[in-house]
Parts: sequence; C-alpha cells; structure tokens
Amino acid sequence: MPYPFAIIGCQHGHISTFIREMLDRGHSCSGIYDAGNPKLARMFSERYGIPLVDEVETLLDSSVQIIGSSAINNEKIDIIEMCERYGKHVMVDKPIVTGRAGLERLEAVIERGTIQVGMLLTERFRPAVHALKQKIAAGELGDIVSISMRKPHNLKPASRHAWHFSSETNGGIIVDLFIHDFDLLRWLTGREIVSVQSMKTKNMLPEYPTFYDTACAQIQLEGGIIGQLYADWHTPGKSWTWGDCRIFVSGTAGCAELRMNGDPAVSAKEELLFRITHDEPFGKVEPEIVPVTVSGDFLRRIEGQPGIITHRDVLLASRASVEADENAVVIDNTATVHTK
Repeated sequence: MPYPFAIIGCQHGHISTFIREMLDRGHSCSGIYDAGNPKLARMFSERYGIPLVDEVETLLDSSVQIIGSSAINNEKIDIIEMCERYGKHVMVDKPIVTGRAGLERLEAVIERGTIQVGMLLTERFRPAVHALKQKIAAGELGDIVSISMRKPHNLKPASRHAWHFSSETNGGIIVDLFIHDFDLLRWLTGREIVSVQSMKTKNMLPEYPTFYDTACAQIQLEGGIIGQLYADWHTPGKSWTWGDCRIFVSGTAGCAELRMNGDPAVSAKEELLFRITHDEPFGKVEPEIVPVTVSGDFLRRIEGQPGIITHRDVLLASRASVEADENAVVIDNTATVHTK
C-alpha cells in the first residue's frame, strides 16, 4: 500500500534515513518544509527530487498520510500534536522530547492512540547489533551481568546551529545522546531499568552556559544487570569516524565487543562484532541481515502489525533519558579558576 509522506522540520541529516527508506519502498514524498534551515531542506530536495514548499499547511491535506520530522528538538512535540490534530502518523529523529513537559505531552498523545508515533531508534536495525541481540537471546554469553556503551561524538561547533548548544532547545548531552543507549539496554537484555545515577560535566565553550560536553550514567536493570553509559563531544578532528562507538557485553559464559564504526588499526571501517566464550576462542561474528528497516517497522505498526519498536519503547527510552538528565550531578569546570 502506498503511503504519501512529507517532511515538516529539516534541521538534522538523520531524517534522510526515513526519506531514503520510504522512497526505496515506493512511497512518494509530497514536499519538504522548514522555515529555519533552508540549506539542508534544499539539499534533500535536490538529492531526492522532492519539492520545497513555503507553507506548512500545504503538507497537511488529506493526500499526505505520514509526516517525517527532524525539527529543532524541543519543537518536535508541537509537530506531533499538530499531526494528531490532522490525523497524520509521524516519525521523528531522536530525541523526541527534551524535558519533562514535552514527555508528559508525548505520553498524552500516545495514550489517546489516534496516531502512530515513531522515533528513528536506528541502532536496533544495524546488522552487527542485530547479531549481538541474537547471540544474547540464544544464551551464548550465558546470563548477562553487564553492558557498557561508549559513544564519543565529533562536535565541529562551527558547523552547528546555535540551538544545538542550548539545553532548552536541544535537550543536552544526556537526552540527546543517551536515548539510543537506554533503548538498547532494554532491548538487548529484555529487562527494564530500575534506577539510574548520572553525571554531566562542562569543560569547554563557556559562551554556551547550558551546553555540557561529557556525561556518564550507571544503570541498574532488573535481575541485577549493570549498565554503564558514556558519551562526550570530544572525538578529535582527525578521527576516521564521527565517533569510535563501542558496546561491551559480559555474561556468565562469555563476552562480546561491538566496534560500531570499525577500527582503523585493522583497516576496517565496517561494524565489527567479536565474541569469546568458555568454549570458543576470540573470534569475529558475522553481522546478520535485519529483516526490516526502521521505517518499514513503523509502517507495520500503522498497518496494525507488531513492531520491533513500540510506543512503549519510545516512551520508556525517552523517560529514562529525561529522568537521567533531571537527576544528574552537574559539574562546570569552565567556572573553576585554576591556579598553580
């Protein structure tokens, strides 16, 4: 069944995943609207042959069934509520909300249940992550005791808009970067989050007082599983990737490491998954074909079929990131006067 779709809000390149996957499935895009970032919207318009529109109302008529959005983070909930009023399903990039007020509004939309709300939690759909999930589910690592995720990022501040550096508009490092990890903790283990202790520090850019560049969190999951999360904006400019992101899993029967963006030391830039157990030596695990894309999974939900990502997953990942940010220990090293 064809689903005409449109893009309202085009502030981040993440939305290209949704556009490409929808077009690849034969769905048509009616247009792109973004009053605040015409450069990115124009680039996607030219790349995919999609018309730019000047009035958002043009994309809300009855012919459009799904809206995609990578709007400024704290404006996404406004677009979601607008989609609800017009009866449009909506897919947004992460994070879907930036704080408690937005979270409560999102919960209300989902509770009313008149539209499907999706978020581009794309990590679940990476072939190596999918393979790791299968190994855990098959018990090859035994009972999982801990999962650690390291997610450094390249900031390139000169290329980013001012809204990125405001916790009000962006959500901040914990909300923006940990949401994938909270989702993966739940998905990989099948266990719920019990408690979170978090910290964020500021070491740079004093001209942006609410921008924090480093964060960590210690998580307790059901069954006593421990999770550790780390993220920063300090990937060096000469890095081969935007972030040397890794996942480490320890179980009673073995361990696994996932190098999500490869490893230049072995001249590999693709995802690399390794495993070692009591019975098998250290070795590479081949990635597995993911049976559906994140956009295809969303369409399944629209059609009333079970989805890999559910409304509950969207809410719980968002709630965990918001609460971790609310309760974080905050350290501002730019305010400290260092003396010899």
